[in-house]
Amino acid sequence: MGNGSINVFGITAITRNLITPNISLALYNYLCHNIVGTEEHVKTIRLMNTVRDNCSYDKSFTCITSGSYGEGLEMRGSDLDIMQVIKYIKVNADKQPDFDTSITYLSMDTDDVKPGFTQLRLEYSRAQFILTCCEDHNGKHYFSSALWKENILLDGEDRGQTIHGPCITDKTGDIDFAVSLHCKTWISSAVNWIRRSSSSWPSHNVTQSIIQHGVLFVPIGVKGSPKEDIEWRVSFSVAEKLLINTFTHTQLMCYVLLKIILKDVIANDYECKDLLCSYFLKTIIFWISEELPSSVWKPDNLIPCFMRCFSRLVYCVEHSVCLHYFIPENNMFENKIEGRARDVLLKKLNTLHSYGWRCILFSDQISNFDVAMWNFPIEPFTLYVHDVEKIVQSSNLYIANSLSYSELDILNTGLLHHCHHFSLKQIYAYYISQSCSILAQRLPFAGATINNKNQYKQYKSCLSTLLTNVYHDAVSGWLMVASFFYKTKQYRKALHIIRYSVSKCTFEKLFFGMTLSDNYYQLLKLLSFNNKSVVYLLKIMLIDFIRFNVNSTLTPDELLMEGWNDQYFIPSTVYAYFLSVLCHYHLNNFRHCQDSMQDLKLVIEERYLMPDLKWIAEAYTLLGIALQLFGDKESARQAFLQSLAIFPDKSYNSATRRLLYCC
Repeated sequence: MGNGSINVFGITAITRNLITPNISLALYNYLCHNIVGTEEHVKTIRLMNTVRDNCSYDKSFTCITSGSYGEGLEMRGSDLDIMQVIKYIKVNADKQPDFDTSITYLSMDTDDVKPGFTQLRLEYSRAQFILTCCEDHNGKHYFSSALWKENILLDGEDRGQTIHGPCITDKTGDIDFAVSLHCKTWISSAVNWIRRSSSSWPSHNVTQSIIQHGVLFVPIGVKGSPKEDIEWRVSFSVAEKLLINTFTHTQLMCYVLLKIILKDVIANDYECKDLLCSYFLKTIIFWISEELPSSVWKPDNLIPCFMRCFSRLVYCVEHSVCLHYFIPENNMFENKIEGRARDVLLKKLNTLHSYGWRCILFSDQISNFDVAMWNFPIEPFTLYVHDVEKIVQSSNLYIANSLSYSELDILNTGLLHHCHHFSLKQIYAYYISQSCSILAQRLPFAGATINNKNQYKQYKSCLSTLLTNVYHDAVSGWLMVASFFYKTKQYRKALHIIRYSVSKCTFEKLFFGMTLSDNYYQLLKLLSFNNKSVVYLLKIMLIDFIRFNVNSTLTPDELLMEGWNDQYFIPSTVYAYFLSVLCHYHLNNFRHCQDSMQDLKLVIEERYLMPDLKWIAEAYTLLGIALQLFGDKESARQAFLQSLAIFPDKSYNSATRRLLYCC
């Protein structure tokens, strides 16, 4: 094994005088290339999250992408955290706001509650379901965090959701929703942070932004508290995002290294598994960031900075103290890192600390780190290509982009015209395009005949919205336009758009979940010299999926089925040939219909531009529908069976129900 390798008995012998700027730079390069991505990549993810949140709109709540991914990081095994901030409930900290009869008002009650938590007393509400979430204590009504989560769960129980701490987790376990409440004013228990933050970090502007946002409340109480069910935790999630956004890339790397040590090494020990969490590590770095000038956090100083953070973690465990960054009166280790648990964890940490920076090599993500290999500057185009690959392989971005919101906030689309930063304008165009796909599917249109001015207006409105939908990838937006022409029985126009779309489905295109080959490296190398942003690259090179929402006005009638009330996610290449079959069928072009059917079968057999099994299963379902159209029931039945064999989840695969019509 080379330097930095690891075997089952521990770390191989490495001399102890290796803490040099060269090693820090080598480790920094390795993390940029293999785990975190470049500083530009992290900024892109953060901007995409911010813009997607801004373009998401619902009358009931606002969405905030939070957790590691909200901070611009996608760690191995991490899920997507979404905070849904309720608009029709407001929490008052000190002063009474302007009164609105449509709003439920709560006030904070921190008597006999652990610092960092509060009870929320009901002041006013006209909503009956709010009253069902309240508990009576000494003649006062308190909004119950436990009942609130149970009511949310009842609304989504058919989707297989579960309660996970303060969150509601979806059926697959990929998304955690924290349905939270907002207080616009800064709370008194955190007022000392304002005075403390007058130091060099964070800056005055960041501090003011944090104060102006206020705080959130998430539905979870102090474990074991007699009033646990009516307690809420004060959340500084947005404030913490703003603080992390001020980090240098080296600070972010220290945070990542601590998280890797926690997830890959400490948590592997059964006795230590649930003692520490990422939030403790983040808190430690916040405190140290106040102590050190920003000039210290630089790539050639990565290892000393990391070791200072790791040493502080050992100190905190040794003394059973980890003070909340905004409310220091809250010792987060109280009743948790104590007694035998503390002793076991401290022994583990001291053992790791004895290896110095080399303790990170116990993680299989870093075990192949070789100083000699990474001690040279990485070519910019290589980093660019890996940033692109991280985007297209990002499961969290894929999931976040798949989330559907009830309507587009049209007011926010005006921000596109006021963006002076070109990259930001591209990201807004990307998400407005995606949102228009959702919006267009709810717009009514006249159908094949336009008999009056109102029907013509509906027709033009839907078509205009769909034409705004062609800017987030190379193909799917155009296929939605083709679907519109198909639904309005303009089959030749639809076929013209389909042919254009198919011409863009070439081998060098990108799709979510793919691994880039050497050919992509050469192609992207040329694009990198032209300074093309990753988001612009998605527009010209990405092949996204087709999504038809429930009750979409654009879904072909042949896909509709009685008793099936779910979304459709279809590979674009498959949908193009499927829609071509339908168009030729209605035009009585039998030969062209057969040709399109053969193309459809070939695309499915080669799994062309299809990233995962669910999409492949959906492709076989569409093939079965096309075969049914021609009366070939046995072949259709085999296609549906093949779909179920690939993806047998009956709640997401309509092939089960379609089989009933084949017999």
